[in-house]
Amino acid sequence: MAKKTVFKGSVDYLQILDEKGNIKKSQDPRLKTNLLKSMYEWMVLNRAFDDKCIKLQRQGRLGTYAPMLGQEAVGVGASLALEKNDWVLPTYRELSAYFIKGVPLVNMIMYWKGIEDGFKFPEGTNAFPFAIPIGTHIPHATGIAFALKRAGKKQAIITFIGDGGTSEGDFHEGLNFAGVWQVPCVFIIVNNQWAISMPRSGQTASKTLAQKGLAYGIPSVQVDGNDVLAVYSAVKEALGYARSGKGPRVIEVVTYRMTMHTTSDDPTKYRSDKDVAQWKKKDPIDRLRKYLVKKKLWSKSYEEKLLARVNGQVEDAVKEMESYKSDPKQIFGYTWAKMTQDQEEQMQEMSRAYNLEGS
Repeated sequence: MAKKTVFKGSVDYLQILDEKGNIKKSQDPRLKTNLLKSMYEWMVLNRAFDDKCIKLQRQGRLGTYAPMLGQEAVGVGASLALEKNDWVLPTYRELSAYFIKGVPLVNMIMYWKGIEDGFKFPEGTNAFPFAIPIGTHIPHATGIAFALKRAGKKQAIITFIGDGGTSEGDFHEGLNFAGVWQVPCVFIIVNNQWAISMPRSGQTASKTLAQKGLAYGIPSVQVDGNDVLAVYSAVKEALGYARSGKGPRVIEVVTYRMTMHTTSDDPTKYRSDKDVAQWKKKDPIDRLRKYLVKKKLWSKSYEEKLLARVNGQVEDAVKEMESYKSDPKQIFGYTWAKMTQDQEEQMQEMSRAYNLEGS
């Protein structure tokens, strides 16, 4: 019986900036000084924000929080590749995407505090609220991209999902329709090695997560997720591809969650300190700093001024959040178009219990 090969796929790997801050001349993307410094400054801000939120949670001033330590290059590199009119649908670990799109820091602190108004974004940010259920937003991203295509818009959307999320049915359904409809969406798989306590090896036998896109006819690539230049370049190219009407792309960014899944998690129960130490050597901020030093774009005074500025921004956001007067009755207003009798009674009962009648 004669056989012939009907499909053969491959996934390329992209790294531009190595762990020592070096770039091969043939790979140099020749980014402008302002962009390089912007990448660094956004990552530093993201880390300062992250550190403060963890401290607030430990002090009982914030609810459960999902840290981003070690993954700063993902949200920053991808979001800086967007054009103003492009859209973004992040997960809870790409808060820098919101900041870069113009959502104030205070909004995200309000969200983790449990204040509904945190998810009311300024007009024109083109950012969607993230969803806590894993993978449910992927069909949404595909649908949004389909709407952009149907409307003849020269716009694209990027969305993110973790390595564990690629085992969810929503991921596969979203990619299947995206491939069929050839929508302008870039799917970014954030492979941070762990889905809470489940290692990446327990999620799939696939050698890469990027290759899952090939099954749906979507060109896919794997990128060093701790190399902000590589993330930026890959997403920039993919967005141009998507906007031109050629369809979706899948990008797997390989990184590492250097701390807990959330503040209710203890990672020492399921992974070794040795692994964490190895990944610390690949820290995305340190890596870019080394590169900026080589290009004479970094100095101690620059760092000191930057830290003073970003820490001030974070502290101002915290003060604004803690002085914000929210209306607890909002929790009844977003379930149905019109509140049921039970909801009305519950709202009145709560109002009496907490003296909210006049609020």
